[in-house]
Amino acid sequence: MNHILIIGFVWPEPNSSAAGSRMLQLIALFTSQNWKVTFACPAAETNHTANFNHPNISKVTIEINNPSFDHFIKKTQPTIVVFDRFMIEEQFGWRVAQHCPNALRILNTEDLHSLRKTRQECFKNKRKFEIEDLLNNDYTKREIASIYRCDLSLIISDYEVKLLKENFKIDQKLLHYLPFLLDPITIETKNNWPDYKNRKHFITIGNFRHEPNWNSILFLKETIWPLIKEELPEAELHIYGSYPPPKATQLHNPKDRFHIKGWAKNSTEVLQNARVCLAPLRFGAGIKGKLTESMLCGTPSITTSIGAEGMLNEESDWNGFITNDPKKFAQAAIKLYSTPNLWAQSQQNGIEIINTRFQKNMFSQNILNEIKNIQNNLKEHRTQNFIGTMLHYHTLRSTEFMSRWIEEKNK
Repeated sequence: MNHILIIGFVWPEPNSSAAGSRMLQLIALFTSQNWKVTFACPAAETNHTANFNHPNISKVTIEINNPSFDHFIKKTQPTIVVFDRFMIEEQFGWRVAQHCPNALRILNTEDLHSLRKTRQECFKNKRKFEIEDLLNNDYTKREIASIYRCDLSLIISDYEVKLLKENFKIDQKLLHYLPFLLDPITIETKNNWPDYKNRKHFITIGNFRHEPNWNSILFLKETIWPLIKEELPEAELHIYGSYPPPKATQLHNPKDRFHIKGWAKNSTEVLQNARVCLAPLRFGAGIKGKLTESMLCGTPSITTSIGAEGMLNEESDWNGFITNDPKKFAQAAIKLYSTPNLWAQSQQNGIEIINTRFQKNMFSQNILNEIKNIQNNLKEHRTQNFIGTMLHYHTLRSTEFMSRWIEEKNK
């Protein structure tokens, strides 16, 4: 039986972020195999932290740059270690390799942080994102090095898989496409949704600490919502998300029907009662949880090419409209909100996207097979990954010495 050690960047908050939901999906997959899971994290817990109420799950608070982790992992002796984001692999990877050399090392990227960060920098500098920007970013070098040092990296978007293979020439054997693991939408589920006439208002939802979300809220406030509210005088925009800062709550303006609602105790309920979801994301990466959750609630959406990235087949139709132009975005929102037949077809498109792109049973079995295959051939797998072996020899030695210097300094 496998013992999985997950080293988290933060404690999972499924009601706060897509990353939190994604982590719980992975934990549920592992425990479904009767594997033991230990979740370790250096961050402080919050009121929104998931409750690990399962006999095979334990949680441990750990420290960075502290030899206490060495004692912990030598005692724990996991068979698989999952690093949640590359920054965690940088911090703990060398310790894992040193004390548990035979443990399978998996990087859970969540999304490509370097892609999101580079796109954000290009946006702030008011220029179009190019692949060369990503290749020249030092943040990218760190993330790609982390991918090479691990035995397998979980990539949530097929766009990002293609990017890593074609532009960074990373061997497919080191990458595994694993989107959200979602249950299919059944006829019974659909019949339990509120229908068009029993829904009202627009909604957007997302963690306020996530820069792409905050930027999209400002975009709505300053540019898009003024165009929508003039045409739909009864409609309101409700904005939900965890950790709203004062700069966000100050945008609350009932007179303009622009409502900052803050954290949603039940995101499913508020999404199911809304008629249309708005997600004008201008930068970002990965799969957008707000849009998959909207589809799971039968709520059509308007988004951008960034928002829909990695969620469509060539023959698929979106769960509403995709446009990067703010005027067209507003026009699409008005049309979708006001046209029952178009709204119903968009809802059906969302059902098809969930049921074809996020097949839980198929993707779950695929990753379990991949883990078993690599475990059975771990020595050969690592021998073929010479760049990863080389990076372990050089870069992690420097990381180790820096960490040990900090340890000594803190004594």
